[in-house]
Amino acid sequence: MTEGRAVEELVVGVLGGTGPQGRGLAVRLAAAGQRILLGSRDADRAAEVAAEVATRASAAAGGVEVSVQGGSNADVAGAADLVIVAVPYAGHAELLAELATPLAGKIVVDCVVPMGFDELGAYVLDVPEGSATQQAAALLPDSHVVGAFHHLSARLLEDLSHPTIDGDVMVVGDDRASMDTVQALAGRLPGMRGIYSGRLRNARQVEALTINLVSVNRRYKVHAGIRVTDV
Repeated sequence: MTEGRAVEELVVGVLGGTGPQGRGLAVRLAAAGQRILLGSRDADRAAEVAAEVATRASAAAGGVEVSVQGGSNADVAGAADLVIVAVPYAGHAELLAELATPLAGKIVVDCVVPMGFDELGAYVLDVPEGSATQQAAALLPDSHVVGAFHHLSARLLEDLSHPTIDGDVMVVGDDRASMDTVQALAGRLPGMRGIYSGRLRNARQVEALTINLVSVNRRYKVHAGIRVTDV
């Protein structure tokens, strides 16, 4: 479905789009001109948030009309060309298992971080498959699964008073063409680049690095990201 098409032409679906990370990615991509389908377990809630995202994205784009629509996760999975998974880890496996058929043949970008908290702070949860991204690949054998967008602060994504975000998106996967598309999509976010960061088996390290950023943020009261040098 995406072969031979420019990334600007793709309809991007966001599963879990009413949560902070999904909503933040949706508003930034919509402001950049990407057509967005925002998904949720509650279609009515998705439509409500989609209208809010469209208003904010249009204002950030100087009043240019943007395309943001809401619907159920299942409807978005079926209608989008490329899908970003931004749901909590607790519901990750169940959701993807239900959507294997509509997601077949599509690029699925997983940005889920298996993270827990205790009295010592944030820590990485063990995932039987090795990482959330590898879990997605196991559940979606007919999709092109790519890991990306883990290290972006949801608060910074939603704060459109800052037109650019200083950072890079680490992209992992096993299909080169799909990774190229995701890197190009990341590059649509002003100030950001998509950086090839290895095979899908390296997703655990990329996901876990988010835990370190959470610790940085808590200590220094910031919203830290990643910048890869000399690339």
